[in-house]
Amino acid sequence: MKKIISVFLIICCLVSMTACSKDEIVEQYNQALQAVGDNGLTKDSDLQGKRSLGADSYVGTYEADYESFSGKEILFGGTALERDDGNEIKISCNMDITSGTLKIMLQTGASEPEVLCNTETSYSKTLELPSASNYIFVEAENFTGSINLTIE
Repeated sequence: MKKIISVFLIICCLVSMTACSKDEIVEQYNQALQAVGDNGLTKDSDLQGKRSLGADSYVGTYEADYESFSGKEILFGGTALERDDGNEIKISCNMDITSGTLKIMLQTGASEPEVLCNTETSYSKTLELPSASNYIFVEAENFTGSINLTIE
């Protein structure tokens, strides 16, 4: 299904390019990438907690209480050449760890995922995202505890 949507968006973009400037073509391509990239996020109904998106799918808040949770939740991110609000984001997180492990991860393009936080109970960092697919996710192994994550 995702491939069909991707092909449809690319075709729409190509068809609409016939009388566009270079900047308009790049902007339409960027919008198509962003629409496809949003499909990579875990659906709200499948999340353990509550996510509130901000101006786009790269920013917002996520709060969750976990009970022996093992799995992965892709919380924020997408695919874009350049975000309207710039490629810099600030991540702030507070965790209450009762048992198990919980990692906050960043997946950028085809690179190996980077662990942003996995043992600290408090974390804050500003990141510059490259022009690529960028996703913030949590990965848990038998985790019991809570998380309060804000990305601005």
